[in-house]
Amino acid sequence: MDLSETREHLDALIQQRGLEESDLLDPKELAAKTALPEDTIRTLLRGGTPPPDTVNERVRARIKALSDAHLARSGKPMSNLAGSISRQLGVSGVWARQVCSGDKVPSVELLHGLVDFFHVQGGEAFFTAPAAEALNRALLDILAAHQPDDASPDPLASVQEAFDDVRSIALRQARDLPPERWKVLNATLTALLQLDASEEDE
Repeated sequence: MDLSETREHLDALIQQRGLEESDLLDPKELAAKTALPEDTIRTLLRGGTPPPDTVNERVRARIKALSDAHLARSGKPMSNLAGSISRQLGVSGVWARQVCSGDKVPSVELLHGLVDFFHVQGGEAFFTAPAAEALNRALLDILAAHQPDDASPDPLASVQEAFDDVRSIALRQARDLPPERWKVLNATLTALLQLDASEEDE
């Protein structure tokens, strides 16, 4: 599903459950989850189009957003974050600082390392996907998390379906059965029907 289809499903879910849009679609939380600016999130949720950007601009902006969020949570200086990335990825501290500040674009190999470092979902696409795709991925997660419990398959229904398939096949082929096998099939089906009828009478 694309973003517009996902929004339609979420809107229907919100209406069915009598929720407010903000109950499921909090721009601040979505911005944190996607490393997109809140303004971009709000624009996309309204059905608008954010300003165009390049892949390099996306990568720099999203790494910087993740770095800023990490620094805000930890309360530690940039040198600490850069040092951790430097040790984990085997790069210089200067390079790590420039990447975290959004001044340098990492190679594909190092971008893969940053996926692991920041524990983001979606692989390198987390950093490179257009904003609409990035938001759509986050909204699909929300939609999946709020599916009703009865959406799970009913094991009895699957058994009934399998039985119906077998019975249909048996009846289609019954005309080609030898008389003795037809008697067995007829007796089996009759017994099942009688069992079903007796259960309904209880």
